[in-house]
Amino acid sequence: MTPTLPEILRGNFIALATPATPEMAGDFMGARIGVIGMLNFLAAQEAERGTSAAILENRAIAALLASATGYDITVPAASDDLLPTALDSQNAALRRALIALHTAAEDRRDTALDTRILALYIIMAEGRKLVLPSSPPPQ
Repeated sequence: MTPTLPEILRGNFIALATPATPEMAGDFMGARIGVIGMLNFLAAQEAERGTSAAILENRAIAALLASATGYDITVPAASDDLLPTALDSQNAALRRALIALHTAAEDRRDTALDTRILALYIIMAEGRKLVLPSSPPPQ
């Protein structure tokens, strides 16, 4: 499961709003706050470019699925809803169809289509890449 941006932010809120117990003091609390901070740092990157990445990825997957002639793969219906939950839902449906197409291409030993799908995976990974800070924040 890949958590969505709203789920990460809700989890961070709950973690910060939950009162600390005595055994959570010291290094444990410092590490806990560090993890929450890192999740917020990564969530900020996702908030900045996640919608754009999802839209581009959904279009690319749909185009590849539509171009795969001779395969019995249904292209999920497109949506104009730009809410993150709608984009994630559309993306999940497109990815399931892409996985089915990739499996069928491998079964047929269709190396041309397999190569196109692998190239798309690389583009998708680049679009979703999050950058970790180069050094830990000062304590």
